[in-house]
Amino acid sequence: MDYIEINGAALRYDVSGAGEQTLVLVHEMGGTLESWDDVAPRLAGRRQVLRYDTRGAGMSQKARGELHIDTMADDIAALLDALGISGKVALAGVAVGGAIALHFAARYPERTSAVVAGSPATGMAPDRRAAALERVAKTEREGMAVAAEDSMATGYAIEVRGNAARYARFRTRWLGNDPASYATIYRMLANTQMQDELLKLACPVMVIGATFDRVRPPPMAEAVAKAIPNARYVELPTTHYMAAATPELIADTVSDFLTSVGA
Repeated sequence: MDYIEINGAALRYDVSGAGEQTLVLVHEMGGTLESWDDVAPRLAGRRQVLRYDTRGAGMSQKARGELHIDTMADDIAALLDALGISGKVALAGVAVGGAIALHFAARYPERTSAVVAGSPATGMAPDRRAAALERVAKTEREGMAVAAEDSMATGYAIEVRGNAARYARFRTRWLGNDPASYATIYRMLANTQMQDELLKLACPVMVIGATFDRVRPPPMAEAVAKAIPNARYVELPTTHYMAAATPELIADTVSDFLTSVGA
């Protein structure tokens, strides 16, 4: 792992594997590049895999004030430039990471070969916005622990907690988030609306719905897929934090799709 200062922020990143093609992995809100710990090795046999802590997350520079999803996509472009990765890349992201991956594809179509988006958080319904912002304000004031039980119950469903050590590791890492940065990213999501750009995506896209996702249930993921021309949709027996909870399933699904579209 290493660190780099790009696009006005310091980011932590990791590159593994080898090959002509590169896959960028973008973690969920509240996650870190470690969310992909058990996925990346399964994908690095045939391609180069780049994962990183998004701005405001993990050990990357913390975020304050207003944040826009354009900046998140531009961070990926700047990271690719700094690492000398000039060809098209595939991206896989979960939740807000899925939205960032899709937004990168819309903002940089010439640099994108394919996208896999799991339960993509491409916006927030107006009727949910006030309550969500109230919850995140409380988290910012009182710390991550006040939101942990609800976030784990809805995002890391009990149905997929068979590996107790894996769940405990994820939960403990999640509690280590900086509450102010977490709130900044959450408010970015609340202000994001991607419906129009989804209609214009031209690269191959797969959207994954998660049977046990109680944050963004399968119908919400399927609606995103239906908005994207020729997108594939699949529902898997997983949860919102799918890369961390069911890495084998996600790795196989991502690999099979990228292979099928030559990415």
